[in-house]
Parts: sequence; structure tokens; C-alpha cells
Amino acid sequence: MDHQLNDRTLKAFSVLLSYPTQELQQAMPEIGGVLASETRLTAAARRDLRPLIEELGARDIYALEEDYVMLFDRSRSLSLNLFEHVHGESRDRGGAMVDLLETYRAAGFEPATTELPDHLPVLLEFLAARPPEEARDMLADAAHILAAVGERLGKRESAYAAIFTALVQMSGEMADEEAVAEILARPDPSPDDLEEIDKIWEETEVTFGPDPNTGCPQVRDMLAQMDPPKLRHAKTAAE
Repeated sequence: MDHQLNDRTLKAFSVLLSYPTQELQQAMPEIGGVLASETRLTAAARRDLRPLIEELGARDIYALEEDYVMLFDRSRSLSLNLFEHVHGESRDRGGAMVDLLETYRAAGFEPATTELPDHLPVLLEFLAARPPEEARDMLADAAHILAAVGERLGKRESAYAAIFTALVQMSGEMADEEAVAEILARPDPSPDDLEEIDKIWEETEVTFGPDPNTGCPQVRDMLAQMDPPKLRHAKTAAE
């Protein structure tokens, strides 16, 4: 694949935002190296990513898994499904996801996951294989969502916030302040408020894409596709 169509930084962010695994932990030195050498990010943005790299590489895997679930699964205001922040559960969201899935398929990309098409790690994997200008444009379209989620993560003192700041920077656009404020004005209950979370998650989600039936092969595949050969050791022996 042409180097321009194999954006290792977007692949790295896609993997980092996926559910934590031991394969991911093993790949942290290489992923950290990719991000440390990314010239599209300012020195401050690269520096702010280090705590996340260190945390994912050194912390107990069960603690990482628990934190991930608390942030992205139990906090709808931090959902990695981007259209959630724009359309909620309206019919418009379904139509937008169908359009996005068609965009994927027209480019020969078939998400091998049960996640929805607008799941940020899936989108980033797709953008990593698209021309740079196209990737920037799609990131710019989502800049207000990325900025809002990043701000909420920052208030929770989560190291994941640095990824969202970096993605906005890579879009080359300033996030629309009014659009960000509109998202931030919506309910943001604590993940410990189970009653409020139950109310928010009353709707049943629609699933798109094939069911892999086993674990999360997408993460292993993305790790294997990143250019540095050393990352290939992160794949399981079963593959």
C-alpha cells in the first residue's frame, strides 16, 4: 500500500481507542514511537499523548478494561459513536449511518466488527487508508464532536482526552464553538449514576456489519497493518 494511504498515526489512534487488550499493551512502545514522530502534531500535542501511552502500557489490564467501560460504554456523553452526539436515536442517525456504510463499501472497506459504522475507531481505520485530503475533510466535519468529547474527558482527567485534541489538530480546522457548546449542553451524568444511565440507555441500538463472533480481531488486524515490523509481534499465535 502506498505510504500516503497507510496513515500510521490514524491507525495508532484507532487502536488506542479500541477496547484494551494485552496485544495492545505489548505494542505500546512501537505505537508511542509512531506518535512521537508525527510532525502534523505540535510538540505540546505529542507530549500530552505520553501519559496515555505510559498508562496503557504499564497499568493492570483489568483496570484498563474497567476504566474503558466506565468512560465509553457507560457514559453516553462520551460515546465513541459519533452520530450519537448529533442525531441521538432519531431517524436521521440511521440514515447517516447507512450513508457512511455505503461510503465505506464504495471504497472497498468492510468493517469486520459489530460496532456501528460511526464508531470512531472504525472511522479512523477507514481514514488511515484514504488520501490525506479526504481524511482531513472527514475529521474536520467531526471536529466539533471530537472537541466536545475531548473536553468532557479532560474534565474527568482522563488521558484519552489527548487523542481528541490531536485529532482536531490533524483536521486542520478549529472546532465550531457554537456546535461544541450545543453538545456540551446535553446531559452528562456520572458513570456511577446507574439510575440516570438506565434512563438514557432505554433505547435499543441497531447493529450494523458482520458479527466476528470472537473477541476483537479488528484490533489485532489493525496492529498488524501498521508499518513498523515489530508491531507484528502483537498478534496472537493463533493467527
